Amino acid sequence: MTFAKTPESPPERPEGSEGPEGPLPEEPLPEKPPPSASSYAWARRRGSVTRFWTNYRAHRAGLFGLAGLALVALTAVFAPLLVGGDVQSVTNAPGKALQAPSGAFPLGTDQFGRSLLGLLVWGSRISLTVGLLAAALSVAIGTLVGIIAGHYGGWFATVVMRITDWFLVMPTLVLAIVLATVMSRSIWTVILAIGVTSWPTTARLVRAQTIAVESRPYIERARALGGGHRHIMSRHVLPNVMPLVLAQTTLGISSAILTEATLAFLGLGDPTIVSWGGMLQDAREAGAVSSGHWWYLAPPGLAIAFVALAFTLCGRAIEAVLNPKLGVSR
Repeated sequence: MTFAKTPESPPERPEGSEGPEGPLPEEPLPEKPPPSASSYAWARRRGSVTRFWTNYRAHRAGLFGLAGLALVALTAVFAPLLVGGDVQSVTNAPGKALQAPSGAFPLGTDQFGRSLLGLLVWGSRISLTVGLLAAALSVAIGTLVGIIAGHYGGWFATVVMRITDWFLVMPTLVLAIVLATVMSRSIWTVILAIGVTSWPTTARLVRAQTIAVESRPYIERARALGGGHRHIMSRHVLPNVMPLVLAQTTLGISSAILTEATLAFLGLGDPTIVSWGGMLQDAREAGAVSSGHWWYLAPPGLAIAFVALAFTLCGRAIEAVLNPKLGVSR
């Protein structure tokens, strides 16, 4: 009696070994999920920031301005630790009136015996705050007016631009003085007076850029796909005008600091706070000009000039990076 032999199963071969028809196929690896839209957008932003910083570092003047602003900003932030909060006190002044610079008082004293170095450090807080907030308010108004006027056009844009031209031809300082005179004397009055009188230049620049952006083909495609006015202005126009707005902001901060110093020097600032312009006003009232007390006038004046120069250098460097066609020297 014979039994049929069952065919033996072929021995298992290790994965990747070759068979009679070539190498055996390997198991497919699990596919990685595609990157999300948000991660792709963040990667693009990081790349843009890296390219911007690489180009910005090539401008030596811009680096000098940035280093100066960092120094002033750190001084303003840590002013309570550096000089203490009682530096403004008139009754507890540590020195005599109008002392010349010495070891105890490196920049001398004011008419009340307070240390001018301490007042200079403390005044940086107010001057930088007013400059930043006033410039931000001015640029925000100018950007809004410029985008709306450039987008809608027609008679509406004509009326808005005529109002802008009226503000543009009027002296900014005169309008700021009028507003600071009729309103209460406070730091917020100074910020409002500077912000609502210095926006026309930004509005003009943003309107021209808006018209140039909306003439591009992708704006027509966005309209054809049903994009409304708000979508086009916020998603397409605003991102393209932001480089111009950023450069205009840095340039506007220096003008705002100078205007604040002028208003304080004219006695239109808040007398209860210490600012660099207020220090110049106190020096004028104390007769520092006629009596030759140069140490009372020089420190706040040089501080205002230094910060204005630093912001201007940063603004020119940013403008050159964002628009290389300007040919700004390095």
